[in-house]
Amino acid sequence: MELVIVESPTKAKTIGKFVGKEFVVESSYGHIRDLPKSRIGIDIAHDFQPKYEIPKKAEPVVENLRKLAKKATRVILATDEDREGEAIAWHLMQALDLDARGRSKEIRGKSKEVGAQSVERIAFHEITKDAILEALEHPRALDVNLVDAQQARRVLDRLVGYELSPFLWRKIRYGLSAGRVQSVAVRLIVERERLIQDFKKEEYWSVEADFAASKAGSAFPATLNAIDGRSLGKMDIKGEAAAKKILETLAGAKYHIENITVKEVRRNPAAPFTTSTLQQEAARKLGWSAKQTMMVAQRLYENGHITYMRTDSVNLAETALAAAHEVIGREFGREYQLDGARRYATKSKGAQEAHEAIRPTNLGLVSGRGLAASARGADKLYDLIWKRTIASQMREAVLEQTAADIQAETPRRENFRANGQTVKFDGFIRVYTEGKDDDANGEIEGQLPKLEKGQPVSLVELKPVQHFTEPPPRYTDATLVKALEADGIGRPSTYAPTLSTIQDRGYVEKTEKKYQPTEIGTLVNDLLVANFPEIVDIRFTSHIEEELDEIAEGKIKWTEVCREFYGPFKKNLTEKEATVEKQIEISNVPCPHCGQPMVIKFGRMGKFLACPDPAVKVTLPMPEEAAQIKELEEKTKDERCPICGKPMKVRRGRFGFFLGCTDYPKCKGVARIWNKTGFKCPACLESPDRRDRPGDVVEKKSRGRGKPFYACTRYPDCTFVMNQRPASEAELAAALQHWKENPPKPKEDKKENKKEKAK
Repeated sequence: MELVIVESPTKAKTIGKFVGKEFVVESSYGHIRDLPKSRIGIDIAHDFQPKYEIPKKAEPVVENLRKLAKKATRVILATDEDREGEAIAWHLMQALDLDARGRSKEIRGKSKEVGAQSVERIAFHEITKDAILEALEHPRALDVNLVDAQQARRVLDRLVGYELSPFLWRKIRYGLSAGRVQSVAVRLIVERERLIQDFKKEEYWSVEADFAASKAGSAFPATLNAIDGRSLGKMDIKGEAAAKKILETLAGAKYHIENITVKEVRRNPAAPFTTSTLQQEAARKLGWSAKQTMMVAQRLYENGHITYMRTDSVNLAETALAAAHEVIGREFGREYQLDGARRYATKSKGAQEAHEAIRPTNLGLVSGRGLAASARGADKLYDLIWKRTIASQMREAVLEQTAADIQAETPRRENFRANGQTVKFDGFIRVYTEGKDDDANGEIEGQLPKLEKGQPVSLVELKPVQHFTEPPPRYTDATLVKALEADGIGRPSTYAPTLSTIQDRGYVEKTEKKYQPTEIGTLVNDLLVANFPEIVDIRFTSHIEEELDEIAEGKIKWTEVCREFYGPFKKNLTEKEATVEKQIEISNVPCPHCGQPMVIKFGRMGKFLACPDPAVKVTLPMPEEAAQIKELEEKTKDERCPICGKPMKVRRGRFGFFLGCTDYPKCKGVARIWNKTGFKCPACLESPDRRDRPGDVVEKKSRGRGKPFYACTRYPDCTFVMNQRPASEAELAAALQHWKENPPKPKEDKKENKKEKAK
């Protein structure tokens, strides 16, 4: 028996289809060793040696792999080919004790066989039969440099997180965290928000017109761009009075085509997808977050549909170039085929994570409609990747750009400019055009009618248009990933986790898919910028990434990088611990206990007021919150608990205000009176146990679900639920009948399911 170990069960299942019966393909379910959660887990005094341990949830997996490894004649580590995959393979060797049993005496260098047993490392860029069989025939040694680079990243992040986070707890509030990359991302968002807040808009005007070349012809737009031969700048027409004065001089004027400029422009397609550009384009065209994009891409990769999705390379394999050439000829015609192949050079800083761009493994699979089972939205993402790959190997688009100067026959000879484009040959545009951050469609300008120099044109409409300068836009997933990549912050595998972390920590929030810093995020950022500038410095963080790349190339040792970073960092932290005072904001509300002004603190639920004496646990809600609670209490004073019938009290929870039973914790009845539909639960009214105190039908929302649903407030005693908001008793009766005929499935015990899967 030969044992193949991968990280993912889906990947194991896919590879299992391609190898013979003599192979057993098993999954490690991700990392099987990690640093401990309860302590720093790094021996700083002994060259930053990490102290790894096997998490409890991974123990059954490790035990199973150990048993299989003892029976195997060969152990093959087939984890992903990037740094993290290499580290997982190394951890497998350590946890399964492969070195100690002699299967591999050295981590670096060729694996040595002892008897009939050996351990080997294979790597591949796509999960296809040919790629897997090729990798099995050409195993390689574990690359300890990649392992060291990943280990250095993990150690540095742990040092920052576990030493700087307690500082934030003491100076701001408990539960905060700092991170080497996440703090820089928060800084970018905070600084952008300040630019927006400090921005002072300026008014400016333009004079726009619609002209027609003939009475029957359609109108085309033009903008005033010169007066008396002098070009007008964007801000030259300052106010409405100046714009109207121009209109007065143009009253009754005749117009003619003064000049026409026609030039041919060739547009080339965008390079195939890297991790960064895939996340950006999925955000623009599909409205997806970076995390969602990577989850779906991971499933596509593990099911063998696309190549490895964590890469900053734009190269395509020769086989892929040949396949693209063939598909283009078959699907679109020979005129769209290149004579050779178009090759791209990687521009991103320190790009070396993988050897190929993201592409379909089988370019002959034109549509992703049959891949919907792989993951929700898999078909959409596959189509995007297929189109981008194919477009990158199609002929360039040929456009004819026309610029027409329309002159007013007045003493000042005002000049209007009209622009248009004609597609002479669509080329790659037939398949795909790259989205833009301000225009996701990437559309081409409209076409002008046929015009000739000296030709008179008639004015259809002349109007002044008011404009205001706009502040820089808030970051979206696309623009934030783009900024991180441009500054050399992080690498392909870190973009999505970084964006998720800063949201989970409550440092930023998304409004209309745009990032805004929270109050606590701004406070943490300002404290770090003032006292730990190197941690949130973009150049310094980029420099660390470059050093990690040098470790991966074997140029420097990982312990040297950690030592160089930790010495100054620890010294500064010790100094700041003594000099930085706790961040306290004083309110004008007197404390009911001591009469002193109460201090404003941050808690899990946001701001609250506390007694200035730390030993006294008197707290109050913020004044604006107190007013809101008072208003809600007035509205809900007659409400009774749906379970025990006792009065209800307005409480504040993680997701806002709600009504809780005054007999809590004996009774855990809750309700949200402001989301009631006005109807009593029909299932409760039919139940002998609940008809005397029936629940209300209220609107609810669940995580990951866009539309609301309507359920009984006496859940879990009553499981009545319906999808539509009830408008009448008849609708409720129909919903009750449907609920009876289709009872909800009992809730699964996720812990038990995980245990069963692990077995």
